[in-house]
Amino acid sequence: MREVKLPISSNQLTVLSMGVAAILWTQAASAAAEDMPSTTLQTITVTANTSVRENVQEDSVYIDNYTPAAQASHLSDFLDVIPGVEVGGTSTVNQRIRVRGLDDTNLKVTVDGARQEGALFYHMGDVTLDPDLLKQAEVAVGNNSVTLGNDAIGGAVAFETVDAADLLKPGQKIGAKLKAGYASNNDELLTSATVYGAPTDNIDLLAYYGKRDTDSGEDGDGRELYEDSESENILLKAGAYIGDDHHVGASFSRTEKEGVFPFRPDFPSLPNSRGLDVIPQEIKRDTYTLDHNFNPANSLIDVDTTVYQTETQILRDSEDVGNFDFDAKVKTTGVKIENTSVIDTNNGRHKLIVGAEHYEKESEMARDGSATANDDANNTSVYLEDQWQIGKLTLTPGVRYDRYESPEFVAGGSTYDNVVGALAASYEVAPRTQVFASYTELFNGPDLGQTVFNSNGEGIYVNDDLKPEEGYNSEVGVATTLRDLTTADDALQLSAKYFRSNIENYQQFMRTGSRPGRFGIDCETGAIGGDCQGMFNSDEDYKIDGVELAANYTTRDFGMGLSYSRARSEGDKTGNSIPSVSGSGADSGDRYMVNLDYAANDMVDLGWRSTYVASITDNQGETKPSYDVHDVYVNYSPRQFDGLKATVGVYNLFDETYASHASRLNTADATATDFEMGRNIKTSLTYQF
Repeated sequence: MREVKLPISSNQLTVLSMGVAAILWTQAASAAAEDMPSTTLQTITVTANTSVRENVQEDSVYIDNYTPAAQASHLSDFLDVIPGVEVGGTSTVNQRIRVRGLDDTNLKVTVDGARQEGALFYHMGDVTLDPDLLKQAEVAVGNNSVTLGNDAIGGAVAFETVDAADLLKPGQKIGAKLKAGYASNNDELLTSATVYGAPTDNIDLLAYYGKRDTDSGEDGDGRELYEDSESENILLKAGAYIGDDHHVGASFSRTEKEGVFPFRPDFPSLPNSRGLDVIPQEIKRDTYTLDHNFNPANSLIDVDTTVYQTETQILRDSEDVGNFDFDAKVKTTGVKIENTSVIDTNNGRHKLIVGAEHYEKESEMARDGSATANDDANNTSVYLEDQWQIGKLTLTPGVRYDRYESPEFVAGGSTYDNVVGALAASYEVAPRTQVFASYTELFNGPDLGQTVFNSNGEGIYVNDDLKPEEGYNSEVGVATTLRDLTTADDALQLSAKYFRSNIENYQQFMRTGSRPGRFGIDCETGAIGGDCQGMFNSDEDYKIDGVELAANYTTRDFGMGLSYSRARSEGDKTGNSIPSVSGSGADSGDRYMVNLDYAANDMVDLGWRSTYVASITDNQGETKPSYDVHDVYVNYSPRQFDGLKATVGVYNLFDETYASHASRLNTADATATDFEMGRNIKTSLTYQF
């Protein structure tokens, strides 16, 4: 991710096949600088370097290269290709990212470096983002670096929007890109236009506008997945080089979706017993960033500074039926500064990363004209990491200090001072073959409460004794690259990784009510059972164990990828898996992915993807059933029309009825299950000039 880039070589290696994960690239510097064979299909691209975390424990999905496979409208259309990563939720207002079973409340999620903090409503996802804005999504699968910091127990996802430099052709001063797309299942229509230019050698500008209209779709059994919405997306960017040493940039992005959605978006087919099936809602995210890079001709100085603010809002109008109106907002404001120094010594090369970050997150809730309820928290941190390369051995120690001031109506405004350390190592045991290991201590202060429950403390048990989540993440593995097996330009990458995470003081929210699992909290003592609701620490520690395997074979025009991932969580007292806000356990069944890509010529690309997820039964005997989904597509770029590209794909080819294991899933009640769409035919046309 941006925090830990190690550009020993500036080359970019293209890894074909959607199922290839973060665990493929661990070549030494000499191997990293070599060009890899590539085709033009469904690519996942990583930057070559010698960092064990970047090469083995992170992955970068370049959206524009990937969308021929999925023509993405939902984050699951591309993030699910990374072993260990799932995105639950069918509706675009219910995109729930999970990494090894931990959802986005335990992940550091950013858009152009701006943190997306807080939780708004437990029946909806917290990431409000349209994939059409994006060029890249970098995922840290697990926390393997002190540079990630607070709110990154499970890892991090960094979304990056497109820049003018990504679209301008050599020598081009101004250009445009037009796009139209259609999906048959929900009659979704996407239209967008991007204008970009470089009026001078040191200035670049970009403006994007996109519109997406969506009707209700159907699952494989024909059940309606309620949604009738219109969304607008805006992206404005400007950048300028000042002299030889400075670059400044500014951006604004907005995703705004308005329409009629299910009363509870994670129950898309469930009629509401209180008079509402669907209600008008508006969901909006605004993100502002300012960034500055100072990089003189000095290996000791490469300073990146980012100032940001992002606000996410849910506005509901039940049209005077019931008591369901609310206006919920979460705003995060922060600044981050980081310097990278490269120091060559007699004992090897050191790459020192030193940084500091401060951010504040605020939640605000207004319901039915009542007084506004607020809460806030803030975090200040400093960190140091030394990536020390000694021949074939790389050692990466790190240390981080966090001072976290908790929300007043969650943990009484308690302040937590915490120091964590990390150590990673990799060793090249043979040419293009490395073994690696890492150990990172974890820290996560009490988050803002669910914004919909903000009440300025009324009916809330404020837990002054709430402990921060702590623990560790450890990983070991091996990766190798074999070349020229059957032809002069082919390559086979093989990798295997085992990980274990331990989480202590896991934080849970207890609601009041008469339903199973809702016992309330005693308003005076904090004991389970009472008339208040609030946060408490689980009385058991959890461990997460798993493996991730991948094999990827590529030639100039063909790619074949296989991947397997497994993660299991377990409490040390009950043996139960980590609880999930979506109602069932956080664990998913073992996932197998197969991908074939073939470039018939420079005009036609063909692809096929198969995803099989095995069934899984939890400690209470509840089973999430298996499913098997297939996607096919063809991509056509005619020679006669430079810049024109057409794509047709059939997704869920055999009309499978299934729910992602990262979604709400109730085997006893189909209306309480968030089923995925049935067969969906997507077409898109782009023209860039």
